[in-house]
Amino acid sequence: MRFVIVTGMSGAGKQTTMKMLEDMGFYCVDNLPVPLIGTFLELLNRPGSEISKVALGLDVRSDQNFAEAEETLAGLKQKGHSFELIFMDAADNVLIRRYKESRRIHPLAGNDGAQSGISRERQILANIKKQADYVFDTSDLLTRELKEELDRIFLQNGEFNGLIVRIMSFGFKYGIPIDADLVFDVRFLPNPFYIEELKPLTGEDAPVHDYVMSFEEAGEFLKRLTDMISFLIPNYVKEGKHQLVICIGCTGGRHRSVTLAGELYKNLHAEGKYGITLTHRDARLG
Repeated sequence: MRFVIVTGMSGAGKQTTMKMLEDMGFYCVDNLPVPLIGTFLELLNRPGSEISKVALGLDVRSDQNFAEAEETLAGLKQKGHSFELIFMDAADNVLIRRYKESRRIHPLAGNDGAQSGISRERQILANIKKQADYVFDTSDLLTRELKEELDRIFLQNGEFNGLIVRIMSFGFKYGIPIDADLVFDVRFLPNPFYIEELKPLTGEDAPVHDYVMSFEEAGEFLKRLTDMISFLIPNYVKEGKHQLVICIGCTGGRHRSVTLAGELYKNLHAEGKYGITLTHRDARLG
C-alpha cells in the first residue's frame, strides 16, 4: 500500500494537494485524530483490503504542539510501516496575502495577527519539514505546475529531486526580479528592437526567435548555460534547496531574454529530471 501524509503551512496548498491525490485514486482522509493514525493504518493493512493508495492530511489545527504527531510517525517507522511525507510551504508574505484575499483567520493567529500565527506555525513544523520526502514551495507555483509534479511522482513514479526550477525572462529597465537566485545578461546579443518588423514582436514569435538564434554567440551561450545549470542543480538539491529561480535579462525583457529563456527551458525540460517552469515577466510591457 502506498501511504502518503500531507502537511505543511496553513494556506500553502494542503487542501489542493489532497484533492489532486484524490483525483489520482488515493483514498483521502483529512485531519484524522493523531492517536487514531496507527489504528487506521493497521485496518488498511488487513488481508483483503482493497485500498492500495491512501493520503492522510495532517494539520497544525488538529494538534497545535504537533509533538504527538511526530511521535506517532516515528512509531510507525519503528513498526516497519513506510510512508511518504509531503510538506507544503510558501513565503510569509504570500501566506499573508492569501489569508487577506480569502478573509480567513490563521488558525494560530489569536489576537496577534496572521504574521504572528505564521511564525508560530513555522516553529511547530520546523522538525517535520526536515523529515519530508517532498517539499513544495507554492509561492509562485501555479496549480497546473503542482499537478504536473504530483502526476510525475505518484502516477508516473518519476524521481522527485526536491527542487523546482523557475526560469524567468525580464527587462533590466524594469529591475532585476527580487527572488532571483541566478541572473544572466544577454544584452551582448544584437537587439531586435532596432529592426522595424521585429520590434512589435516578442522572443516567442518565430521571426524574433530565429533572428536571435542566428548568431553563433547565442548558441554558444545557451550550450554553456545549459551545461552549467545541469551541473549546479544536483548540488543545490544536495544542499536542500527547494526552488531555484534563474533569470535571463535583456534591456526591455521582450526579445532576446524571452528567446534564450525559452530555449533553456526546452533544454532542461527535455532532461525530464526536474520540475521546470517558464515565465516571461516583462514580454508584454511597453
